Amino acid sequence: MEREAVKRLFMQHYTKMQRVARTLLYDEQETEDVCQDIFESLLRGEAVLVPGTEERYLMTSVRNRCLKRLRHEAVVRDYGKHLIDEGQEAEDELIQDIVEYVVSHLSEREQRIFRLRFTEGYSYEEIATAEGISKVAVWKRLSHIITEVKKHFNPKNL
Repeated sequence: MEREAVKRLFMQHYTKMQRVARTLLYDEQETEDVCQDIFESLLRGEAVLVPGTEERYLMTSVRNRCLKRLRHEAVVRDYGKHLIDEGQEAEDELIQDIVEYVVSHLSEREQRIFRLRFTEGYSYEEIATAEGISKVAVWKRLSHIITEVKKHFNPKNL
């Protein structure tokens, strides 16, 4: 399509096209992008307009491109949510594996200290008071527990 014809269509229909796009997208930048994309495609000759159908073509194009963008956003949002869910599942499995390892490989006292620190959120001082040992002893036992867990789950120290 010739540049002058596209310019005429732009001057005649751009405001109405923006109104339609804004109604669907609620985003000024997206609105601009959709409308400009349509006129760019006309300049590249990707569409041939039949006289008398220009407005209908432009409004339909705006609607379709807006709906396509909305569908794309929904897919991206759903995919992101899926990735988060998968990551949470993997994290939950790892936590469960660590708990199983702690229960099967550590002494009862080490298990209590582990639970108090990482499940109950106790401070070193609170654990020391509950177990009747010093804060240094708590630190040493937790250090030992963490070293053992790391060795088991990351043997190559990656």
